[in-house]
Amino acid sequence: MRQGAVKKEVFALLAGEEREAVMERLRALPRPAVLKALFSGICRHEELLRWRAISALGAMVAELAAEEMEAARIVVRRFMWSLNDESGGIGWGVPEAMAECLALHPGLAEEYAHILVAFMREEGFFLEYPPLQQGLMWGIGRLAEARPALLQEKRAPAWLPAYLDSPDPVVRGLAARALGYLQATESQAAIAALSKSSFPIRLYHDWQITPVSEGQLAREALARLNSHENP
Repeated sequence: MRQGAVKKEVFALLAGEEREAVMERLRALPRPAVLKALFSGICRHEELLRWRAISALGAMVAELAAEEMEAARIVVRRFMWSLNDESGGIGWGVPEAMAECLALHPGLAEEYAHILVAFMREEGFFLEYPPLQQGLMWGIGRLAEARPALLQEKRAPAWLPAYLDSPDPVVRGLAARALGYLQATESQAAIAALSKSSFPIRLYHDWQITPVSEGQLAREALARLNSHENP
């Protein structure tokens, strides 16, 4: 089956509403060709297709890691390279896809969570472009939801609060969401300052996109912090 045909079928499958049914169909196709198609999908303009490509790529790389860890490492290193200035690209969708891989596979998370955190740090592999920061904040939130203890160990709560002061409301809202998952009570006042904002954000979670607001994400983060303080 030619790569072009696989790509066309992969993109058609990603339109399906039943996530597991889509994944079963993707697994029936040649894995290298599917991975290549999904890589191209994570930077597409079509919003839902792009996000579902991120989810599917993360799942398939996690499955690859369970069978052949070194092959999965090669994929993650490709993510890292694509965010490097020397790659010549921008790295659309890469922080999100990398985070999805780490959320789904503990071994990859242990090896590469510190890299995801380093993308927040100016003395690390700092991502300066605001749209990439949006993806990074979503990715940190995704990993914080799945593996909060690991991100706390990697000191993510030390670097996230700066993003609450971003000029980009999407970055701010997603940073607040991540801090809520990380139980970062020291950021409670800064998160509360965002809670009145009505700026619209389109949040992807579990195969669907939901319209929310910056303030809603801040209020949900505060609720998580309060539940931690008052079990």
